[in-house]
Amino acid sequence: MAGNTGTAGRSVTSRALSLLAAFDEDHRRLALTVLAERAGMPLPTAHRLVSDLVEFGALTRTPSGDYVVGRRLWDIGLLAPVQSGLREVASPHLQDLYGVTRATVHLAVRDGARALYVDRLRGHASLPIVSTVGSRLPLHATGVGKVLLAHAPAAVQEEVFRELPRLTPFTITAPGSLRRQLTLVLRDGFATTAEELGLGACSVAVPVVQRDQVVAALGVVVPSLTRDRPRLVAALQVAAQGISRSLARVPAVVGEAAENSAPPALADGG
Repeated sequence: MAGNTGTAGRSVTSRALSLLAAFDEDHRRLALTVLAERAGMPLPTAHRLVSDLVEFGALTRTPSGDYVVGRRLWDIGLLAPVQSGLREVASPHLQDLYGVTRATVHLAVRDGARALYVDRLRGHASLPIVSTVGSRLPLHATGVGKVLLAHAPAAVQEEVFRELPRLTPFTITAPGSLRRQLTLVLRDGFATTAEELGLGACSVAVPVVQRDQVVAALGVVVPSLTRDRPRLVAALQVAAQGISRSLARVPAVVGEAAENSAPPALADGG
């Protein structure tokens, strides 16, 4: 459950934040009773605070009576440095990459043990694209995620290795196999997936660097990597280098990937 178990001693602000935190990838639309339950507060309290949040624009009430996250939160979220600065700098390079590949293009940063997608351009191919801007997806099953995981601190890697859910029959769920893949990512400078997040979709991704730190990952999703992988890697690297050159002229991107030091060497095992 996303909320807390009680309201005693909690400030109005913390209660309001609990209501917002009740929403997640699997709970995008909530009835008031469910919202109160997930936030861990009495229904009358939730009703009063939800009304304030709707008035502010942080929540929106749908015609059916459920609540969804409001546009005001999205507008505010876009002001975060990792969103606004990185997306603004990267945008022309994503457009160029899309023009060369005609594939779905992703830009992601690491948010804890997940990949946070901060921008996306949808390609022409009919593929099962799971990501949306603002979505958080597993690091171990996505191309951009593997890049970010390979450059993450050891504590983050160990957290991810403890639970590797199988999302398709091809998802890598053995820690030893994943460690070996991440070693290759560090060696070769790119990561790939083959139907590990969704059947019929493969991906390749490269790191985006700012001042010697990996701050993001840039990737494309395609039906197959059998023939086009070298061409896609080259196109991705050109775009990532362009983003990195642009980032060198702006303040450091704020985010976990930018703040953490280089990862330790990965060892085979388990």
